[in-house]
Amino acid sequence: MESLKKHFSEYRVGNVKTQSRIDWWLFFAVLPIFAAGLITMNSFTGDNSFATHQVVWILVSVFAFFVLSFVDVRFLRSTWVSVTLFIISIALLILLFILGKTSHGAESWISFGFFSFQPSDFAKLSIIIILAKYFSRRHIEIANIRHILVSGFYAFIFFVLVIMSPDLGSAMMIFFIWLGMVIVSGISKKHLFSMIALGAIIFALLWNFGFHEYQKNRLRNFINPYYDIHGVGYNSYQSTIAIGSGELFGKGVGYGTQSRLKFLPEYQTDFIFAAFAEEWGFAGIVILFGLYGVIIWRLIVGSMRGASNFEILFGMGVAIFFIVHIAVNVGMNLNLLPVTGTPLPLMSYGGTHLLIEFSLLGIFMAMRKYARPSHKSEIVNEFIGPQ
Repeated sequence: MESLKKHFSEYRVGNVKTQSRIDWWLFFAVLPIFAAGLITMNSFTGDNSFATHQVVWILVSVFAFFVLSFVDVRFLRSTWVSVTLFIISIALLILLFILGKTSHGAESWISFGFFSFQPSDFAKLSIIIILAKYFSRRHIEIANIRHILVSGFYAFIFFVLVIMSPDLGSAMMIFFIWLGMVIVSGISKKHLFSMIALGAIIFALLWNFGFHEYQKNRLRNFINPYYDIHGVGYNSYQSTIAIGSGELFGKGVGYGTQSRLKFLPEYQTDFIFAAFAEEWGFAGIVILFGLYGVIIWRLIVGSMRGASNFEILFGMGVAIFFIVHIAVNVGMNLNLLPVTGTPLPLMSYGGTHLLIEFSLLGIFMAMRKYARPSHKSEIVNEFIGPQ
C-alpha cells in the first residue's frame, strides 16, 4: 500500500503529462494477434477467402484507429452526443426486424450487398459512452440505488432489442459491460447482491418466455456436456477435442485435423481459439493470453490517467469490453460456458466487430493527448486515503 502511495505521489497536481498520442505497447501487442488469426484462417485447404477478406477489414480498422486517435474526442462528454448515440442504436436495432439478415437462427445483420453490418456491435460502443457519461456526473452518488436502476434502464433497452433478434451472445455482452461499469463505479455490496438476485429473476423469465428452444438446449448442454453431442453440443464437444489434441506445442500450422477435416465448425469465427490451440498448443495459448494481458493492462493504466471521470470510466469500459469478450469466447471453446456466438476480439473473422474494437481503441488513444497524471493522486485520496 505504501509503495502504491509513493508511486502515485510522484505526480504533482496540475501537471499535464506530455506523451505519445499512440500507446505503442498496446498497438504492437495487437499485431501478433492479427497474425495469429490470419494464419489460422489461411492454414486450411479448400476455397478459403476468409484471410483475404480479413486483411481488408484489418486495414480499414487500423485506418479508423489512427484517424480517431487524432480527433479531439472531448465532445463525447456532451449529453446530446450520448442521447444521439442512444437513439441511433435503438433505431438500428429496430431496423433489424425489417431488414435483418438471418444467420444461425438470429437476425443479427443488416446487409448492404457488398458488406453486412451488425447493429449490436454499435450498441456496445454506445453503451460504454452512455454509461461513462452517466456515471461521470454521479460517481459519488453511485451508492444511491436510483442511479443503478437508471443506468440499468439504458442497458435493458438494448438488451431486450438484441435478445429479440434473437442474439443471446450480444445481449450477454451488453449486460456484462453494464455490470462491470457499475462495479468499477463503486456499487455497494448490498446493491450488488440485489442486482444478482434481479438477474436471476430476469433469467427465469427469459427461460420461460424469452429463450428459443435451441438457446435452452445450449444451456442444457452447458450443464451436461454430453446432453446432445451429435446435435446442439456438437460444436463445443469438437472444440474441446481440438484444444486437448494440441497438447504442449501443437500439431503445427496447417496440421490441425479437427479443422482440416471439417469436424470443428466455424473455425474462423466462434471457434478460432480452438483451431489456434490445436495448431499452437498450450505454449501458443500462453503467448496469446500474454498479448491480451498487455492490451488490458495498458487500457487500465491509461484509464487511470484520464483527464476527467468520463475518460477514466470510458477506459475502464473498453477494458471490460475486451475482458468479457475474451472470457466468454474462451469459456465456450472450453465448454465452460454456453455457445453464444461471441467473437474473440482482434482474431475472429468479421468486419463489424473489428471496426468497433478499433474505434474504441482509437477513441481511447485520442484521450491520451489531454490526460492529466494528477488524477493518480486523486484516485489515491479516494481509494487509499490522504497521504
